[in-house]
Amino acid sequence: MSDPGQTWRFVHATDIHVGSPRSYRFKPALNDNWATAAAQIKARRPDLLLVGGDLTRDGNVNAWEFADAAATLDATGVRWHAIPGNMDTGNKHTDRQGAWSDRDDVALNVSEAQLEAFREHVGAFPWSFVHRGVRFSACYEAVAGTALPSAAALDAWLAILAGFPRTRWHVMLNHYPLFADHPDDPVRDLTKNEEYLEWYFTIDPAPRRKLIEAYRAAGVTHVLSGHVHCRRPPFTVEGITYCFGASTAMAQWTQRWPDGDPRLGFQVFTVTPDAIEYTFEPLATVSTRTDGWGPGGHPKPEARG
Repeated sequence: MSDPGQTWRFVHATDIHVGSPRSYRFKPALNDNWATAAAQIKARRPDLLLVGGDLTRDGNVNAWEFADAAATLDATGVRWHAIPGNMDTGNKHTDRQGAWSDRDDVALNVSEAQLEAFREHVGAFPWSFVHRGVRFSACYEAVAGTALPSAAALDAWLAILAGFPRTRWHVMLNHYPLFADHPDDPVRDLTKNEEYLEWYFTIDPAPRRKLIEAYRAAGVTHVLSGHVHCRRPPFTVEGITYCFGASTAMAQWTQRWPDGDPRLGFQVFTVTPDAIEYTFEPLATVSTRTDGWGPGGHPKPEARG
């Protein structure tokens, strides 16, 4: 039996989407759901809270939303560490418009200015540290393969990470899942309606393979991601265990996998001397509020009145 003194927890919460009534759009139910999740996390008394991006509803256009999101995280009383998500900064890069005409995919490309805003208001990334014998690392994988300065910085950081002292477990925090089904998933064509979500929700093959090889060189054992808003139980591919995290805000892509779980909640990991054990904690209550205003999705600039 494990010594209780050597057993501890960390929580992975992602896609919390804290919004503001000061914004052009606001959905109070999302904030209510995060308040429920935050209370449950606080009650769990984890050592760490890993926030896997999309802290805000619209941090990519309203940088002041970061302060509101950070305040709710501080209120948990748990040491937290975060990375950006696409709603905090911007989406993975493309040079062409996709099949969904309600958004401007090129205009949504993540920019260096947006990344710097996140660093200024939330914190620096990528990052890595060791806590109680487990290494925790994080990066915004969506910049990989772009011409952004942050992409070059990520490459340099990954090279350094490979030289850090090894630990038995190394947990990597991402926002985008690297793939939908397998590391060898093919290129997806965003101009085809039937492939758009496959493109939108994952990393393209070339940067994906480069990231996986870098993770393997650094001894990464677990990759935690969000973005899809549909939980999948942990599964292991090529020696790395992947966990697609649930959102606390709303569900998406709910029919994509046979083992997909659209329930809202967060992931709890219990570290023992022998294993990292996983459990999913659904929200105790889900808000039924329907008030609010403004469009959903990725509105074009003219809709952000």
